[in-house]
Amino acid sequence: MAAKARFEVCAFNIQSCIIAERAGAYRVELCDNPVEGGTTPSYGHIKRTREKISIKLYPILRPRCGNYYYDEDELAILKTDISVCKDLGCDGISIGVQKINGEIDVDKLKQFVEWAYPMGVTCNRAFDATPDPFKALEDLIEAGCERVLTSGQKSGAPEAGALLGKLVQAAGDRIIIMPGAGITAANIKQLIAESGAKEYHGSVRKATKNPMSFANPNVLDFGNVYLPDEDELKAIIACL
Repeated sequence: MAAKARFEVCAFNIQSCIIAERAGAYRVELCDNPVEGGTTPSYGHIKRTREKISIKLYPILRPRCGNYYYDEDELAILKTDISVCKDLGCDGISIGVQKINGEIDVDKLKQFVEWAYPMGVTCNRAFDATPDPFKALEDLIEAGCERVLTSGQKSGAPEAGALLGKLVQAAGDRIIIMPGAGITAANIKQLIAESGAKEYHGSVRKATKNPMSFANPNVLDFGNVYLPDEDELKAIIACL
């Protein structure tokens, strides 16, 4: 019997992590700032989440939105954040780093892997911003990453099933290919068939209703609180 595939939830608050565990997720990638693609959550956020959930916890370490080409100050921030995650008992981190030409910066990523040990390291969607995914794949293997989160260089993984399948074949047992972005219960079976991947990633998020009894109609920049659609999440995991 084939092994059951695993699902990682991209979670933007502690409530989402709790829902993910309840729904049967294997791991959460804890992020801040959903509108900007996810940035590093706070110390308190990571600490409390680690105390509240027992499934694997991989905070994203990304000091800002935008590209993954970092200056010396940002690299120093990342080094400190890696140490924080290790001290707080995280299972791993999600991180990426590029050269100015868009390629993976193998030397810097290898340093991140060394600093993170014994935590695992997922390369985040910095991979999807590289000019050659197959070269980037070999770069991640050389750096020592355990997996790569990728939409197959498309806006959503279901659009890139063929390429993801080629990446899975090229990776073999050397690194895990984890398709992510745009996954639903309606498309995951086709994605599984096309990619052959054993891990998948998604947020399945929806904006929640503001529970406040008063909201100033003249102030509109509070943003939204996003939580996973628990029924949809359970349906996806059931397909695995």
